[in-house]
Amino acid sequence: MSEITPPRRRRADADRSASEILRATKGLLAVQPHASVEEIAVAAGVSRQTVYAHFKTREALIGAVFDEITAEAAAQMDAAQLDREPAVDALLHLLDISWRTLQRYPLLLTVSTSAADGKRHESVFDHLERVLSRGRQSGEFASDLPVPWLVTAIVTLGHAAGDEVRAGRMTPQQASDALARSALLLCGAD
Repeated sequence: MSEITPPRRRRADADRSASEILRATKGLLAVQPHASVEEIAVAAGVSRQTVYAHFKTREALIGAVFDEITAEAAAQMDAAQLDREPAVDALLHLLDISWRTLQRYPLLLTVSTSAADGKRHESVFDHLERVLSRGRQSGEFASDLPVPWLVTAIVTLGHAAGDEVRAGRMTPQQASDALARSALLLCGAD
């Protein structure tokens, strides 16, 4: 009778997935935007080496977090079917989706300032550009400013709204209202 050796059980930290590390990173960065890889590993319940096994650098991990958040926002924008609404309503809906994403991850905007961020946000920018172009064609938006400029200006206003909330100068509702009103004024909406 041969003795069967039970399969060796893998360590729990080796079983943790990259998605668990990303989840923990998003949560930690929301309250501590400059958290170290060591702090992220503790929050994820894994070793620092496990984090580095999935993400070669802290910047790669932060980039993956931003990619996930951006994909989440873009998926919500896709699901909203913004092209079925009047452009003014679609713009307000798009801003609401963006604002809710910012509220879930309020401090993540302060973490990354790399040139890759523009590329990372292209899908969100595309949604905004389509709404603005459609609004201009329909006459809902009277601004003669170039659409790419309006996209950049509206995104910058969104960042400013987040900054005002973080600084305690506005409530989230006040900032959301100011963002919507400012974007509509900028676009020349009635």
